[in-house]
Amino acid sequence: MAIKVMLVDDQALLRTGFKMVLSAQPDMVVTAEAGDGVEALDVLRATAVDVVLMDVRMPRLDGVETTRRICQEGGGGPGDPKVLILTTFDLDEYAFSGLKAGAAGFLLKDVPPDELLGAIRAVHSGDAVVAPSTTRRLLDRFVDLLPAGPGTPHPEIDLLTDREREVLMLIAQGLSNGEIAAQLFVSEATVKTHVGRILGKLGLRDRVQAVVLAYETGLVRAGGH
Repeated sequence: MAIKVMLVDDQALLRTGFKMVLSAQPDMVVTAEAGDGVEALDVLRATAVDVVLMDVRMPRLDGVETTRRICQEGGGGPGDPKVLILTTFDLDEYAFSGLKAGAAGFLLKDVPPDELLGAIRAVHSGDAVVAPSTTRRLLDRFVDLLPAGPGTPHPEIDLLTDREREVLMLIAQGLSNGEIAAQLFVSEATVKTHVGRILGKLGLRDRVQAVVLAYETGLVRAGGH
């Protein structure tokens, strides 16, 4: 089954460019388009979509609020649309807001085609789209927006075992499963199991939200560990 993609951007030319790239793939099909958030929500209620490429700045309803509503209406189930926020370097603060709103990750608008396609496939399969190196860059750019103090309490953090807390802290530092496995001297499969348990206990959609939570709660400090 082809991955059903929706393009949401107020620039028709940009949508056309993305559509040309995606339509050339045997495993992808663009099933819907929208020029703003209001239109996107209307279309989604009547159209089956797997992955939404979401612009941030749009008329009537911006991408962050649209993402929040999509995630709230969908409930976060495995069959619900996954949202990828599209941003530019000078709008990166919106990417952080988008991740908090429930987006599965973010992409730069000038992303190379191969990276765009890989991100769509990764999100569709349930993986995080934000690569560890990108996570580190993201956190570097948002260091001033993240709490440096005690942070916001999250009772479920106390449900984590010591090892799970350790894994969560390493995730928040931008390490991949392989890097975490090497650092803790365990198998990558073991790390993957820990990650799954962490997400389940904390009620999180993916490791991107785990990064956000770790910083918001003060488990990992902005500008340090």
